[in-house]
Amino acid sequence: MLRALGTGLGGLDEQQAELRLVAHGENTLPLPAVPSWPRRVLAQLRDPYTATLCLLVAVTCLSGAFRSAVVLAALVLAGCALRLVGEVRAEQDAAALRGLAEGTATVLRHRAGPHGRAERRLLARELPFDQFVPGDLVRLAPGDRVPADLLLLRSSGLTLDQSALTGVSTPVSKHAAGVSAAAAPDACSPENDRLCLRGSTVVHGSGTGVVLATGPDTYLAGGPMPGVPGALTSSAASPAAPVPGTSEQVRARPGARRTAFDRTARAVSGLLLRLALLSGAAGLLVGAVAEGHTWEVVPYAAAVALGLTPEMLLLVVTSALARQADALRRGGLYARRLTAVHDLGMLDVLCTDKTGTLTRDRLTLDVSLDPDGRPDPAPARWAAVTSLVCTDLGDPPLVDAVDEALLDAAFDADPQFADRLTGIAAVPFDPSRRIAVAVVRGPVGLGARTICVTGAVEDVLERCAAERVDGRDRPLGEARRAEVVALADARAGAGLRVLAVATAGTEAPVPGGSGSRAVRRREEDPYGLTLLGLVGLADTLEPDAAAALAELAADGLVVKVVTGDRPGAAAHACRAAGIEPGTPLLGAQAQVMDDDELRRAAEHTTVFALFAPAQKARLVRALQAGGHTVGFLGDGLNDMPALHAADVGLGSPTALDSGPRRTADLVLGAQALRHLGGALRAARTGVANAGNYLRITLASNLGNVFAMLAAGALVPFLPMLPAQVLAQNLCFDAAQLSLAFDRPLRDGGASPLPQRLTRGALARYALAFGLVNACADLATFAVLHATTAGLGPVRSEVLFHSGWFTENLITQAVTVQLLRVGGHGLRSGVPATWPVRAANLGLVLVGLLLPATPAGAALGLGVLPLSFYALLTAIIAAYAAALLVTRRWVSA
Repeated sequence: MLRALGTGLGGLDEQQAELRLVAHGENTLPLPAVPSWPRRVLAQLRDPYTATLCLLVAVTCLSGAFRSAVVLAALVLAGCALRLVGEVRAEQDAAALRGLAEGTATVLRHRAGPHGRAERRLLARELPFDQFVPGDLVRLAPGDRVPADLLLLRSSGLTLDQSALTGVSTPVSKHAAGVSAAAAPDACSPENDRLCLRGSTVVHGSGTGVVLATGPDTYLAGGPMPGVPGALTSSAASPAAPVPGTSEQVRARPGARRTAFDRTARAVSGLLLRLALLSGAAGLLVGAVAEGHTWEVVPYAAAVALGLTPEMLLLVVTSALARQADALRRGGLYARRLTAVHDLGMLDVLCTDKTGTLTRDRLTLDVSLDPDGRPDPAPARWAAVTSLVCTDLGDPPLVDAVDEALLDAAFDADPQFADRLTGIAAVPFDPSRRIAVAVVRGPVGLGARTICVTGAVEDVLERCAAERVDGRDRPLGEARRAEVVALADARAGAGLRVLAVATAGTEAPVPGGSGSRAVRRREEDPYGLTLLGLVGLADTLEPDAAAALAELAADGLVVKVVTGDRPGAAAHACRAAGIEPGTPLLGAQAQVMDDDELRRAAEHTTVFALFAPAQKARLVRALQAGGHTVGFLGDGLNDMPALHAADVGLGSPTALDSGPRRTADLVLGAQALRHLGGALRAARTGVANAGNYLRITLASNLGNVFAMLAAGALVPFLPMLPAQVLAQNLCFDAAQLSLAFDRPLRDGGASPLPQRLTRGALARYALAFGLVNACADLATFAVLHATTAGLGPVRSEVLFHSGWFTENLITQAVTVQLLRVGGHGLRSGVPATWPVRAANLGLVLVGLLLPATPAGAALGLGVLPLSFYALLTAIIAAYAAALLVTRRWVSA
């Protein structure tokens, strides 16, 4: 390996390192490419809503209705601009969260001597992560973060925390020698005992490794995986050669996905295009066969098609989502794409990783038990004594997660805990022995000088000769040892990390003689101990996790825990968070299921344990196949496939690498978990507002189309001039922009899941309420026919246009007021916000007053007789009653 990398046990010299830094680039993780403005604009044009409206602009231009085309194009540009501004702002927020200080690590290099000969003395110095190159030798010590992908050359009791890569919170041992590298089923994975991968943290021990891959080529960045002996070619011997790795080792990049917003947009856009084409063709046919129509038939047919189209669609949807994105931002959630707000609002299943999301990846003392399994504070106190002395006298002094948990508990119980102790000697935890030993002097119980041992249950038990129960010592036989092991296994199965604690006095007889040397040997490798009991440590739950999950459950969101950790640890975290774990589904069980079996199992399973990254993504797709809108909350590299597969990926603020934050659609800021319930309600409000606009506009416009077609066949003139159709649509659309500022969901309490917009349901909704609207229009036609009887053709046409214009705006205001709530998932009785009330009042005033103004005269409108208004009042009252009755039975 060293020859293939062009290095040796003396490391690289400075000149070689500089050349390799130029060849390979800095050791930094790749950041997402910032799209150019042309690419941003092109992405907006590919949006189904935008593409549909652009197509209608082109059709309108071809029909000769240039004023309508200009107005519609302006609305499309305004909507695109609003979305662009919102997404650029969101990207800036997410970029601010991506900054991560990588730190430094120790590199071993030598300087070139005279005539290019290498000096024999190695120089160890600290370097920033970005200066490491393939072939560098790196020295690892407790607390260090691994700066690149390394192959171990030497190690001494080395253990790493790889939770950012695997999701498993338990540290793993790493060894510089052995058969594990060749025998590993996946040699280029975190399971390889000889590989230390970037993103890991040293917990115990020390080691020296050679850098295999840096920057974008590391496992953490998703690049080519580091090579292993036997997988190298001779070309790697060159200093500028690429990092070892074959094309088969490169990870498969996830393909394009289609989120809930994409599915909804495609369904709605397809329906709009179909209805627009049908209504335009019908308008052309009616205009062609009716008497008295000339060249105005073509713009009339275009006006009919355009009258069905919700011109403000893009602007209203974008405004509704952008407004709620600002609300999310105030709660500490940053949307990398604006449509992610819609997807968050449509969530009904949230899959979450355990480590770093529900839990803080920090241990706390959960139980302290005597050998019979009864609560006893003594084991926890003596375990803390071991941690304290090993920390004080260890070289280097290091407090790991276990020591921190034990010491926190001891100081909480007794703030003067450490004042009465004097450490004499310490042998810190060694993975090969799996115990830590401390010798103390002080008034803590067993004489002036006491040996304390804490470690793995089996390793401590084999050193014990007795056990202490109720203050009395008794021999520890084989049957009792088996019972203690069973007790420890039961606690470990419940998700705890279990340690045994034992003590002994140094005054006890020493086998093999006496004297200071024998005493020292006994202190370093103690036997004949007395078992005090067991301590159980649990991963600390995030302070806001339980309240956040309860809030999400109250909002109807189903939470599922998907982790690479053990089933017991996942179940324990669920119970602590108030979730009933049920029977976990293991990754090995899911592996043998086909997609249909996994989909059925996923419906009624809460905990998915020992799941590999690819299995997490497959689970998300199985839930989506079951008709769910799925979100995934994760923080590690192992969560990236699932984050990409989900309808909306949520990146945890605890992520150590930029991969999850780059893949996530919504990035949680610090302590944002507590705001997740509020963010869900805000997103559902935005979805409900956008859905209300689509339902109301399509139903009202379809009613107008029915009426225009009927009038076109019944009257000898155009029922409404194209300019009047455009003016009416502009008034209506401007008023409906207020729906972006509405609150159709009740404040406080649970928020219902908005109804998903499907093509069939939306068509049925529009047809039902469109027919009600058309009946009101036909009744108005009958009143106008009676009112204009005996008048001349010109006066009759003006009054017909004016009466229908007025009735249309008033009925549309009534439609907004009554249909903004009451659909499936939305409760009636929620008062409209003042922008909605003001907009509806404005529509009524424009409908009543505009025909009597010069502007109305310019549009071809005139003053109506008072008798018409009396009859119109009756029509509006009947229309409102019909809407209320229909609303009880129809939803979209």
